Amino acid sequence: MAEIDLPAARLYGNTPMDLTAIVFNGRRPGPTLLICAAIHGDEINGVEIIRRLKELSSLRRLRGTLIMVPVVNLYGFVHRSRYLPDRRDLNRCFPGKESGSLGGRVAHLFFEEVVQRCTHVIDLHTGAVHRHNLPQIRAALDDAETTRMAHAFSIPVIVNAGLIDGTLRAAAYEHGVPVITYEAGEALRLDEKSIVTGVRGCAAVMRDLGMLRRRQTRHALAEPFVATSTRWVRAEQGGMFRALVNLGARVKKGEVIGVISEPFGAEESVVESPVEGIVICVNNLPLVIEGEAVMHIARFGEAVAVEGEIASHETQIENDPLYAVETVGDLDLR
Repeated sequence: MAEIDLPAARLYGNTPMDLTAIVFNGRRPGPTLLICAAIHGDEINGVEIIRRLKELSSLRRLRGTLIMVPVVNLYGFVHRSRYLPDRRDLNRCFPGKESGSLGGRVAHLFFEEVVQRCTHVIDLHTGAVHRHNLPQIRAALDDAETTRMAHAFSIPVIVNAGLIDGTLRAAAYEHGVPVITYEAGEALRLDEKSIVTGVRGCAAVMRDLGMLRRRQTRHALAEPFVATSTRWVRAEQGGMFRALVNLGARVKKGEVIGVISEPFGAEESVVESPVEGIVICVNNLPLVIEGEAVMHIARFGEAVAVEGEIASHETQIENDPLYAVETVGDLDLR
């Protein structure tokens, strides 16, 4: 293992800010996989996922090269912020420009020196502040290799998400590098289920790519289901929002999924689901304003089957030896 520091910039106090990459080179040839986190500086689940991945004993038998960048947006990470100091979203700056804005320069450095050297990428994210995401993979499934990675991650929910200009996924796609995005948990919070799911999923992708030796699993792998579309549910009035359904639940069209109350009065309004599907994100902040997103619902052809698979997967994670442990280096990841 080697740690490589790429000089990014200096703060106004002359403090250097380096982009650190952790590199494992296998003894035998194979793919070059990048696993990166904290492109949004406040999304810290991925940082912990990478910390645990680099301790896995199975990496001693690695084929190919594994590059892990725990914190891409170090500026946002230091300030507990999603954004860069100039308020730009780094995930709208790719592939970047050497002489551009701070976001463009950081994106250019990361893309030129790291991303373009890789054959595959797993990008780790969470929901935004106060928004908790169900573990899910987002990927553009019109590409065969991207689809392969998405299914190999082995979690129940895959969202067929289009490419947005300026994102890492879009820029890498233009250069022929398949990227899947793992979304789970909430910004500025460590969520154990999301972390363990991420560690297992990344290892599963490495096994599928031939980077790690395939092993017989103790549990059946999750059957992935692809969402046909998603729909945000928004508040029709301001007030205090109370969710009546849980993350991962199946909801029917017209079902009451929450209530918004006036803080200084008795009036309440119900929030109904506009579609049938699975709740993949919930706004955990009770104070909402008119038009604010309160839930995200993914639509599937077999919503009942998806709900059952999510429940089964969560039970497996809770019973996994990786769950709620501090050090995983001595454990076999199966």
